[in-house]
Amino acid sequence: MKTLAMFPGQGSQYVGMGKSILQEFPYTKEVFEEAEDAAKLSIRKLCFEGPESDLQMTANTQPAILTTSVATWKILQQECGFSSEYFAGHSLGEYSALVASGRLALGRAALLVRKRGEAMQEAVPQGVGAMAAVMKVSAEDLEALCAEMSREGSIVEVVNYNSPQQLVVAGHTEAVDRIAKKLTELKKRCVKLAVSAPFHSRLMSPAKDAMKPLLLETEFSSQESEIFANVSGEIVAYKAQHLIDQIDSPVRWTQIMLGAADLGVTRFVEVGPGKVLNGLARRTLPKEVEFFLFDTDDCKEAIQRLA
Repeated sequence: MKTLAMFPGQGSQYVGMGKSILQEFPYTKEVFEEAEDAAKLSIRKLCFEGPESDLQMTANTQPAILTTSVATWKILQQECGFSSEYFAGHSLGEYSALVASGRLALGRAALLVRKRGEAMQEAVPQGVGAMAAVMKVSAEDLEALCAEMSREGSIVEVVNYNSPQQLVVAGHTEAVDRIAKKLTELKKRCVKLAVSAPFHSRLMSPAKDAMKPLLLETEFSSQESEIFANVSGEIVAYKAQHLIDQIDSPVRWTQIMLGAADLGVTRFVEVGPGKVLNGLARRTLPKEVEFFLFDTDDCKEAIQRLA
């Protein structure tokens, strides 16, 4: 049985995440401490106590999700000797996948995602950019509509290919509003997202420029396991350029899910807070594959199922 370990991105966070696993599995304290030292951030206080307004800040959210995801992965390894042939992470989750697969050191990853969050937040002034989820519109039709709704200095583009039924657009606020209005007129569902920046759009190019030097001096180890890259949706020999390009490129998650299934993966395990990726996978993949949810606050049942 082939397995894909999936790691969530921003949007999966909640106050209280990780608290119970630290209580039940004290050895995960090392994960929190290493990440806190590198990111210069009180991640435990942020995750366990909030407030939610602080946790929702991009520069805080990213190291918080990374750390709780890696702590959860450590439990899986320790408690049932879990391993995976394939790894993938949604946006920010790609850093968690790199750590879990042994390609990137946790401390370095924590520093990188802290800086990444800061750079992404600073790339676009508050209110200038927006994102919206679009349901049950084909990728081709939505790409064409984005081109139609974009203007010089006011663009909107598809930035997340999440499942055949769900896509996400991002860009300048007025352009996102235009396409949302058009979709509503076409009787299509479009929901504005409560995010602070137009992630993965071309508007993130200043963040890409800011992160490039840090990423180019980062070392990635080779491993026997395989990892999918967000930017291509394919298995790659991982290099810094993949994370550089990821910042202002679409997340090709549907392609990753279908590609894994084509390789014979029949067990999809979400590792980290929330259950977003499980939902996307269930809407993309055939019913005969197995899905496992390993949230930070519901470990015991998942351990029993996977053991």
